[in-house]
Amino acid sequence: MRTYLVVIDDSPEAALALRFAARRAVRTGGGVAVLAIVPPQDFVAFGGVQATIEAEAREHAEELVAAAAATIAQEGNVTPQIMVRTGKPAEVVREVIAGDAEIAALVLATAASGAPGPLVAHFTGQDAGGLPCPVMLVPGGIDIARLDALS
Repeated sequence: MRTYLVVIDDSPEAALALRFAARRAVRTGGGVAVLAIVPPQDFVAFGGVQATIEAEAREHAEELVAAAAATIAQEGNVTPQIMVRTGKPAEVVREVIAGDAEIAALVLATAASGAPGPLVAHFTGQDAGGLPCPVMLVPGGIDIARLDALS
């Protein structure tokens, strides 16, 4: 089954990418994989403090994927695959794609203005030719009606 991979975070861009991927999945009979990434934490001298920080970051990531799953369910009869991973974002995305041959595209969205975002910059810049699937970019400033019409 064709699966669209979306990296989710708190940004409005992630919500656009998720909407596009969910609508494409419904229209093409595909699926959506939602990935939340918990970045590695800086070293804290006190282990208890670091463990609390890491647990809070993971809990927040789990809340993001749960909300994303609910959003996808509203778009149609698609049950998303949800994942929460820890690591450097570009490396985690690459590992997830390498581990799942059904991922047909990485769906990202750019910021409405300014820099496009670190994953967009990475996978369309220095590492543009290294993925085994296309990267679909949703413009951050796109009108929702236009996004819906395109998806």
